[in-house]
Amino acid sequence: MKRTLLTVATVAILGLSSTSMAAGNVAAGKAKAASCAGCHGAKGISMVPTFPNLAGQKAAYTAKQLKAFKDGSRKDGTMNAMSKPLTAADIENIAAYYASLK
Repeated sequence: MKRTLLTVATVAILGLSSTSMAAGNVAAGKAKAASCAGCHGAKGISMVPTFPNLAGQKAAYTAKQLKAFKDGSRKDGTMNAMSKPLTAADIENIAAYYASLK
């Protein structure tokens, strides 16, 4: 009985942790984020105080902001233009990449 309960608890925990992880592909996000490095730094740490650091940001937050730039509900000339060609998968991948960085 204890072993069965332990197995069920383990499966439940693993299931929850996998759904809470970023949905995107980190490697694909890294490749796609190469064009972001000019402002946000090669590892997501900006060298210029006016550009935000992206390393370690929660994936959901980064994805939300990229979607807002893409649809124009958040205004910034550069970011609106940079995000326009991104697909939904690109956004999830980029968000997962930056979330994976320290």
